[in-house]
Amino acid sequence: MKMIKLLFVPLIVTLIIISSIRFGRHESIELMLIAAGLFMGSMVLDHKYPWLTKIEFIFLAVFHYASTMNMSILLYYILVMNIMQYKKKFREIMSIGLLLVIQYSAIRLIYTPLISFNLVVSLFEIFSSFVFIIMFHIIIKNDFEKRTLSLQNDYLINYDPLTGCLNYEGYMKTVQQLTEQNVHFQLILLDINNFKSLNAKDISTANEILINFSRSIENHFKNMLGTARYAGDRFAILLPSTEEVKDFMSFEELGIQVTYSVTKFPEEAATFQEVISMAEERIFQMRRMSWLKEQEEFMRSAKMKTVGELAAGMAHEIRNPLTAIKGFIQISKIQNYNIEPWYDVIMGEITRVGELTAEFLQFSKPHVSNMKVDSLHFCMNRIYSLCESEAVSRGHTFIMEIPEDDASVYMDRDKIIQVLINLIRNAFQAMETPGNVQFSLHIDGTTAIISVQDTGKGIAESDIGQIFDPFYTTKEEGTGLGLSLCQKIVEDHGGAIEVQSEVNVGTIFTIRLPITEDSNTAI
Repeated sequence: MKMIKLLFVPLIVTLIIISSIRFGRHESIELMLIAAGLFMGSMVLDHKYPWLTKIEFIFLAVFHYASTMNMSILLYYILVMNIMQYKKKFREIMSIGLLLVIQYSAIRLIYTPLISFNLVVSLFEIFSSFVFIIMFHIIIKNDFEKRTLSLQNDYLINYDPLTGCLNYEGYMKTVQQLTEQNVHFQLILLDINNFKSLNAKDISTANEILINFSRSIENHFKNMLGTARYAGDRFAILLPSTEEVKDFMSFEELGIQVTYSVTKFPEEAATFQEVISMAEERIFQMRRMSWLKEQEEFMRSAKMKTVGELAAGMAHEIRNPLTAIKGFIQISKIQNYNIEPWYDVIMGEITRVGELTAEFLQFSKPHVSNMKVDSLHFCMNRIYSLCESEAVSRGHTFIMEIPEDDASVYMDRDKIIQVLINLIRNAFQAMETPGNVQFSLHIDGTTAIISVQDTGKGIAESDIGQIFDPFYTTKEEGTGLGLSLCQKIVEDHGGAIEVQSEVNVGTIFTIRLPITEDSNTAI
């Protein structure tokens, strides 16, 4: 539109020159110059003073009348095009166009003879004006739609539709432009802590958090050069170097804590690539430190919880035999302290407390200590010789299966033997009638798999998830620490213990241990 306005200046000057040459009337020239000046001034200033658009047609009418030039119709076209940028509705544009064409025709008929030819020419000009207005309106409409679509595409390419912030593409472009223009700025990367747990409810909750967070950023930083959301819950803020970085803990008003890093250009990084790399590295290290701190806190809490559970279990387990001992002592007082009838029971309870305390102390030891590369063949043969007699005495069939090739494991031999004997004796006790226990080893790549399978009564599905919990037991006698201790020893060796069971069919305990590449097996 500015280009079109520039055209009417030489056009008016040309019309003035032609008119002065043609008629040479001094009075008309003065009136024509005044009208031309007013018309040009209103056209130039109407964007600043919109009310001028309401009187521009008057200046044009005076100029047309004074110049008596049919070529003034071009100025009417320019005026219609100028009005189109203020009037969006086609009906309004056609109404104004019709009035301007009628004005042109009426003035033209003033200085031309009123004959049939001129009337026909006037009708043709009115018709052609309508065609011109329609075509120009279509052109403007298409151009407007094209520019709107271009803006929408640009928004989709460079902006995040949820928060209105720049997306990753727009963020990269903005940072690159600032570095190329050598603008001093600070790149701040923000990462919402524990975002997955915050939006655990549903997607709408997550979206609400992100929207509120982006609005809070806008409120915190009024002078920012740009803000972006990328990689899900991560935001980037571009601030002038002179802007003070505020305390990010103020985001706690939203129930949010963030990890952030600040990188300055060009003080700390001289190029676009260096700025991005340094900022990403810093936020990665900050997240890593935050994660390690959270894990440390979690482990401390878990350890305290375990200690509390063990202490409560110990108190409960020890209280029972102590109560029994106390009762027998009180009875013996009535019997003149003759404890002989209850001696065996009292000694049994004392032994039980001792065994419980010993198992608890063993369970609470931090790590296995006597670690070295050792042979699984040796361990299993040793275990078989120790348990074979018990199997025979109970009437069970005890079978061991091991491959020809030995496997070496970095282990505390005594601890592993303790675990396997515990599992085998549990298998013996689980079979109320004579049954079969299969003790086997096979190798799967770099993993040794040891299994103990029985044909006993099995474990109910509801109990399987608890059998490794401290003090959980289904036996009338027992501390409930055996399987917990087994699990701890296996995990201390970098392995894992699993259980599969079916009621009245049997149970399989499986231990997986990493095989060492060291072939120097110690026996």
